[in-house]
Amino acid sequence: MKILITGASGFVGSTAARAFDAKGWDVLAQSRQPGRTTPANPRIQHVAAQLADPAALATHMRGAQAVLHTAARVHQVSDSASNPLQLYRQVNNEQTLALALLAAQQGVKRFVFLSSVKVNGEWSAPGQPLTADGPTQPTDPYGISKCEAEAGLRAMALQTGMEVVIVRPPLVYGPGVKANFLTMMQWLQRGIPLPLGAIHNQRSLVGLGNLVDLLEKCCMHPAAADQKFLVSDGQDVSITELLYALAHALKVKPRLIPIPQRLLEGTLSLLGRNGMAQRLCGNLAVNIEKTRTLLDWAPPYSLAQGLEATAAHYLATRQR
Repeated sequence: MKILITGASGFVGSTAARAFDAKGWDVLAQSRQPGRTTPANPRIQHVAAQLADPAALATHMRGAQAVLHTAARVHQVSDSASNPLQLYRQVNNEQTLALALLAAQQGVKRFVFLSSVKVNGEWSAPGQPLTADGPTQPTDPYGISKCEAEAGLRAMALQTGMEVVIVRPPLVYGPGVKANFLTMMQWLQRGIPLPLGAIHNQRSLVGLGNLVDLLEKCCMHPAAADQKFLVSDGQDVSITELLYALAHALKVKPRLIPIPQRLLEGTLSLLGRNGMAQRLCGNLAVNIEKTRTLLDWAPPYSLAQGLEATAAHYLATRQR
């Protein structure tokens, strides 16, 4: 199978390129920094191209059965751009649709779009996890741009006949993870006291290995065509449980102070940090029953296995 992967120097794209190559697929890896993808693997064809000029990828798409589109302007907690929504739309919506149209014109059968659970919203009600076919309620520029791209892709699928598959992951972690997850590991490693010892929320996460395994399924499975899927490790945890499990993987003793959740939420609200309060204390759980049933899929790795791999990579690279 021949597949073009965009964003192949990124966190998800680079892992997918290596995994698909190991399956014997003919992998074309698009990136602005192709040397970062799999520098020691001559089988993968590196494609240096800007997604702002999708026509540069036309010849590479010929003969491809699928495109896996992971490239994006990623979510940033604080964005200093004067008009962040315009920037997110330009990359995550306009460039995505231009790429998909080119793929359809080149005869690509399936376009797999890595979207985000933020299309569903920022929170879930207690005991009511989000569903793939539930209402869309994006609130920030990143989520809005992804939601708009999904709508455009569905319309394009109807017009062109190209199959479109949409995958919405929650927080993705794994070897090489950055941003807030990396910060949590650094805090735990340094023994910093954290006021997070009594949080009783429910959060869904997905390990990189589980996400890439599902993306592979979405590239090939007949039942995936023109569907939307949520994905997770299949085990929801509170922030407190996550920190204890991550500390165990890092082989450190966590210093979690059991401040009552409502007190913590109230304090953060008074400080004008409502977004942080939601991320730390709110629920964001997803229901993956549709993914399991329609694709006959189950997460191949447990949460504990995913955290062990993440922590091992962090400790190994930290000691270099």
